[in-house]
Amino acid sequence: MPSAVVSSQGAFTALRFGRFAAMGTVAVLILIAGVWASWGSAQHVMLTKGRESGTIKVTRCGADTCSGPYAPISAGSRARGSVVIEKTVAVRKGQTYTVVVKPGSDDVVRSGPAGVLYAWVPLGGALLLAAVVVAGGLRRTRMAWVLAGSGIALLTAAFVTV
Repeated sequence: MPSAVVSSQGAFTALRFGRFAAMGTVAVLILIAGVWASWGSAQHVMLTKGRESGTIKVTRCGADTCSGPYAPISAGSRARGSVVIEKTVAVRKGQTYTVVVKPGSDDVVRSGPAGVLYAWVPLGGALLLAAVVVAGGLRRTRMAWVLAGSGIALLTAAFVTV
């Protein structure tokens, strides 16, 4: 009879390890996806050396984008008649924003603290989602609270700044 108990404990240990590995993988993939989604804009805002920076005065807005004339601030940047910025709740017609031009295009992203925080919003959402997986799947409540707190702090800071 002792072999049945040992076999049962071995199966329980294997299942527990499997759950830990699967949920850990899911949590890590969620965080990687958040960084990947954020990095598309964040790289232009955070790594500004050698990039064109200036201001845009938003004159037209469509369904997904807004546009307007670009006035350069940085050396080597040239004025443009029209550049395109993504339309968000933080972009309004008639306002002027500091921006960075994406290389090789007429697309711009907001710069400064507001631009940095807004670029990392997808990571904030990923932190909140990963917190649920860590708490429920991994049973690591302290780590889940840290992840959730970080996500809430990031999203709140972005909301207040933008």
